[in-house]
Amino acid sequence: MNEDHKHIRNGLGAVRPFIYGRLDLLDFVAEVFGAVELERNKIDTGFHVQARIADAVVVLSAMEPPYAEATRASTYVYLDDVDAAYARAMAAGASSLAKPSDRPFQERTAAVKDSFGNIWYLATYKAKTAN
Repeated sequence: MNEDHKHIRNGLGAVRPFIYGRLDLLDFVAEVFGAVELERNKIDTGFHVQARIADAVVVLSAMEPPYAEATRASTYVYLDDVDAAYARAMAAGASSLAKPSDRPFQERTAAVKDSFGNIWYLATYKAKTAN
């Protein structure tokens, strides 16, 4: 852990999306985004998990049933291959909101919804090449 960041849980990710979902949320983020659990704590009827996706950390509250006051989130995730991540999301039970496509802002993007209703925007930045 970086000593300069000892006030931050696990030493990285000072700003973290807090994402509610059903128990399958944990498998979903692992399968689709390659999330690595940093920590898992048992709560009520589920788990409170800190997970790393590339250089970011998300907080997952996965319960069955979810808290009555749980809100849905929209999260933008950069990946090296949008098409492959989209296919993994479909295989993991997500519903498609937008199939992969090239956008005018140098990104290839797609959008899916998980079983709880969270929206996940998948993106790959495609830097302009010099002519």
